[in-house]
Amino acid sequence: MTEFNDKQIDILQAAEKLFAEEGFDGASIRTIAKEAQVNIAMISYYFGSKEKLLEALIIHRTSDMKMRLEDIFSQNLTPFQKVDLLIDLYISRINKNKCMYQIMHFELSTKKRIMDMQSFIDIKKENLEVFKKILSEGQAQGVFKKDVNITLIPATIMGTLVHFQMNQQYFEIILNIDSDEKYQLYIENELTAHIKQTIKALLVHEN
Repeated sequence: MTEFNDKQIDILQAAEKLFAEEGFDGASIRTIAKEAQVNIAMISYYFGSKEKLLEALIIHRTSDMKMRLEDIFSQNLTPFQKVDLLIDLYISRINKNKCMYQIMHFELSTKKRIMDMQSFIDIKKENLEVFKKILSEGQAQGVFKKDVNITLIPATIMGTLVHFQMNQQYFEIILNIDSDEKYQLYIENELTAHIKQTIKALLVHEN
């Protein structure tokens, strides 16, 4: 896992806040330095450029996922219990790091700038291997069917949640939700239960 010192983490947190509020182009190194209470030279010393700062932020927010996945794999639980924990983990992380995901998806989808995302891709590939290991265990036990595209399951989990988050105003209207707190509770309860039901339906044998 990539280690950052306290001052680097202060800078990363300031950058995340300002990138989310003002966009990547709108947030300047000067305003990030002011928010983090450091001088501009320190940001240049640690990260080099604003693009490198964004890359470091993404790695910082994703690099401990493998450890969390390994922990789920090692627990003495049934395959279905492990799937529940997997989904809880993905949903809690996306909610916790919502700003970072919004920034990352925008930057990667617009392709306005060339970013070296190889480190991020390598981390995601390692995480996927552990994810596959957990579900393969269920397949080996005959609990999950063999012909499942495991690679697409994290995308199914995250895609459902991100779509729900990106369309909050719409869902608040059709679900009669009148506050952010109630919206968050809906994610934690009804939406999470729906995602778990969907993923388990993909995994189990058809009658």
